Amino acid sequence: MQSHGLRRARPAELVPGTTSVITARMDYLPATPPGWQQIEFERLQRPQEAIVSLYARGRDYHKVLRQRLQKLADRIAAAVGPFGHRAFTDSAPVLEVELAARSGQGWRGRHTLVLNREGGSMFFLGEIYVDLALPPTEPVVDHCGTCSACLDVCPTGAIVAPYRVDARRCISYLTIEHPGAIPIELRPLMGNRIYGCDDCQLVCPWNKFAAPATVPDFAARPVLVGQQLAALFAWSEDEFLHHTEGSPIRRIGHERWLRNIAVALGNALRQVDDADLRTALQARLAHPSALVREHVEWALAQAGGCLSP
Repeated sequence: MQSHGLRRARPAELVPGTTSVITARMDYLPATPPGWQQIEFERLQRPQEAIVSLYARGRDYHKVLRQRLQKLADRIAAAVGPFGHRAFTDSAPVLEVELAARSGQGWRGRHTLVLNREGGSMFFLGEIYVDLALPPTEPVVDHCGTCSACLDVCPTGAIVAPYRVDARRCISYLTIEHPGAIPIELRPLMGNRIYGCDDCQLVCPWNKFAAPATVPDFAARPVLVGQQLAALFAWSEDEFLHHTEGSPIRRIGHERWLRNIAVALGNALRQVDDADLRTALQARLAHPSALVREHVEWALAQAGGCLSP
């Protein structure tokens, strides 16, 4: 954000010649039975089960949506002739939520995500910057009312006020974007979430209208759903790369993968003093990464476990 400054808010500075922005949304909810929100909340009550955010259980959305946006641009070119354009999907300094809200894709919910009356918030956003002067679509009004469910449910209190998130406390940031050690005071609040967090979306009443994905790309990979923390913690780097091929998870790398799971294992040990959990952690005590070792030692300490293999 520091590097790009106001270019985030001035599309023509990012892509010279831009006159309009075409926004798009794409549903990603994997096929789930009725009551999927409650099912996901129940997973959080099983401390030894690893929880991966719903959006990340299938193929990397960057690739899927960007390809589809390019196909749309090609169809526009076929209809109007060559034109200047560039497609984005969470891949550049673009104010995606603001553009989506201003163009009528939905309104900015109190959790800061875009909400749509027909689709909830379980969708990805994408944009095509174009040098065509297109008629603007009207924004929609806010329909959150006085609901505070998302603020109340946030495990770390990251939604500090309506429409305001402190990313430094957000589990999605901590498990995906944050490169270093996870703050000790936040570790116990992360529970068994090892990649992302869906709580503010699970509790949102509008997500009863969330539609399943219409493409097979976002179907959940069995290896990322309902798995035990200890089993995922045992993955070698080669196994991690194999199981996350084409997945957004791959970009955090094996080191952060182990860091995240170590925290979840420590949280599980506080609830279930299980020998298998301690054994899994002890197997990583001599890991080459100081980051991994520190989180493993913290995790073992949660049950007063011996730090020697």
